[in-house]
Amino acid sequence: MTDMDGVLVHEGQLIPGADAFLGALTAAGHPFLVLTNNSIYSARDLSARLRNLGLDVPPASLWTSAEATAAFLNSQRPNGTAFVVGEAGLTSALHEAGYVLTDQRPDYVVLGETRSYSFEAITRAIRLVDAGARFIATNPDATGPSLDGILPATGSVAAPVDETSALRRRTPRFRRP
Repeated sequence: MTDMDGVLVHEGQLIPGADAFLGALTAAGHPFLVLTNNSIYSARDLSARLRNLGLDVPPASLWTSAEATAAFLNSQRPNGTAFVVGEAGLTSALHEAGYVLTDQRPDYVVLGETRSYSFEAITRAIRLVDAGARFIATNPDATGPSLDGILPATGSVAAPVDETSALRRRTPRFRRP
């Protein structure tokens, strides 16, 4: 197992030696799994992006936080419902797990990585959690990298949902110093 971001690639650039490393694993017949906490893209999308950089990573050798979240939710409540704030990688993974995406009394509110969080979607998420939906984020990272510097990541956007919903009163997850 290896992480993808910062280990094999960084902001769309191949990390020197990553191709040789994966090539050596493949040549030796060693299976490998590339993990990422990025839920924006599906494994198939990431495989194509990595191939364009010179890395041969088949979709079956990739595991995203979207896939992990979908598997977890399906183990908790098979064929459930979810309101999603995130991108196609997350919505696709939930659909593949048998989930229905809805904003009407969902079992879960699922927050994933996106580059276009909307105030309306976050407000809707807060209200759904307040009404009883369980809240889950695909990863706790507060920041992520970009070519221009850090960006707020899923953990940063999860904080307002946590702080302003009834979930905060029942099971506080983020503590102030």
